[in-house]
Amino acid sequence: EKINLTKSLLQKLRVDRIEIASARISSGEKEGVKRATEWAEGKGFLGKIEILGFIDHKRSVDWILEAGANVMNLLTKGSENHCRNQLRKTQPEHLKDIRRTLMYADKMGVRVNVYLEDWSSGYRDSPEYVYKMVEALRDEGVERVMLPDTLGIMSPDQVYDSLQDMQERFPWAAFDFHPHNDYGLGVANAMYAVKAGIRCIHCTMNCLGERAGNASLSEVAVVLKDQLGAELSIDEAHLVPVSEMVENFSGKRLARNTPIIGEDVFTQTSG
Repeated sequence: EKINLTKSLLQKLRVDRIEIASARISSGEKEGVKRATEWAEGKGFLGKIEILGFIDHKRSVDWILEAGANVMNLLTKGSENHCRNQLRKTQPEHLKDIRRTLMYADKMGVRVNVYLEDWSSGYRDSPEYVYKMVEALRDEGVERVMLPDTLGIMSPDQVYDSLQDMQERFPWAAFDFHPHNDYGLGVANAMYAVKAGIRCIHCTMNCLGERAGNASLSEVAVVLKDQLGAELSIDEAHLVPVSEMVENFSGKRLARNTPIIGEDVFTQTSG
């Protein structure tokens, strides 16, 4: 399943990047990633495959390298609440651990992007914590800083204002936006992120993800192109077949009236 999805997403649908696994999950997960990275390397796609990693010094980095990948998305705490109550650490202690893992990744030739988990809550409740986190990453070799609306709490206006602020404060940083769909605003929030200047949006096929899911790739791609005139790499001709593949693998069926890719989208029954 993993190798088929990798081929379909990168070669047919032509997405820019995929996060394919979490490090250290299981031997079976590692084997699936190995098969995917072997194929991707032969096709020139290896740099587009990313693995979620953790602040564990060598362990995630070594797992990623053993699986044949070379890009890690490092999960850090983007809110003071998570840092204090989940890690039970101060921000300086957390940053020390982050730098230790980043140094080892750099030594081993692994490229790193950083998630600021719970960023939306952190920006709302403790913005100074967020600002210090980003500033601390400035000279650490991080390629992209990924800003998740982890609990799906933001409105489009909040997305627009907060992302404009982040870009103005840190013009050197390359930001991604990672929306969740708890209020049904995932696609609208992605649209407003792009209006604010963000050029990389995280999506999932069929809106899969925690709770109500992430923003739907099919909806985001079509909305950005048709409503904002954005230029995307996505080949829309493959949206439906890839969606059907994900349906079959996941066992989670789409409603017939799902926007863009639902069976009833072009069905007229009245009027």
